Amino acid sequence: MAGVQETDLYPPVKAWLEALGYDVKSEVGPADVVGLRDGAAPVVVELKLGFSLTLLQQAVARQAISDSVYVAVPRWKGKPGWRAFKGNVGLCKRLGLGVLSVQLEDGFVQVHADPVPFVPRKSNIKKSRLLGEFSKRSGDPNLGGTRGKVVTAYRQEAERCLAFLREHGASKGAVVAKGADAPRATTIMRDNHYGWFEKVALGVYAAVEDET
Repeated sequence: MAGVQETDLYPPVKAWLEALGYDVKSEVGPADVVGLRDGAAPVVVELKLGFSLTLLQQAVARQAISDSVYVAVPRWKGKPGWRAFKGNVGLCKRLGLGVLSVQLEDGFVQVHADPVPFVPRKSNIKKSRLLGEFSKRSGDPNLGGTRGKVVTAYRQEAERCLAFLREHGASKGAVVAKGADAPRATTIMRDNHYGWFEKVALGVYAAVEDET
């Protein structure tokens, strides 16, 4: 952000804290901003022109001083900026950090998250899908971290159907399901996601000859 400095964030953040009844000072020990109020834990705010690993590391380090730690950055610009900002807010919530955005044009400070302990919400559906894919997949056909095509349990099942049809010729879905150890054979061949199968009669499928 050309011409903008971290110090430009301080006056709006200070005014926001003072409006909440805090006595505010900057550059106190390792903290960019510290706010004190009777009966409340110290509030620590780290100022940066954008989200970075350094900002998160500094903010997490300040949690040794107080549980009330915020990060403050300039307000985003445009939809791509909002998407990136929203993702970083989610990360800060997981770290127990609060998030402030500062609109430099008028000094408006918006609170997007308060610093509270994070308890992740578990998804039984996602867990079930993961465990199901794990159990159905044969062996370990992929390299961890790959950016290429992933061999899924679905593809492995489709490959078994294809191998069966090539060996035995056109067959009914139920026969392929049993002979190829492919419970979803009929659905896989009907949907023909990979273009490997063709329907030759009601419930009967064959391998496409030019499959590659």
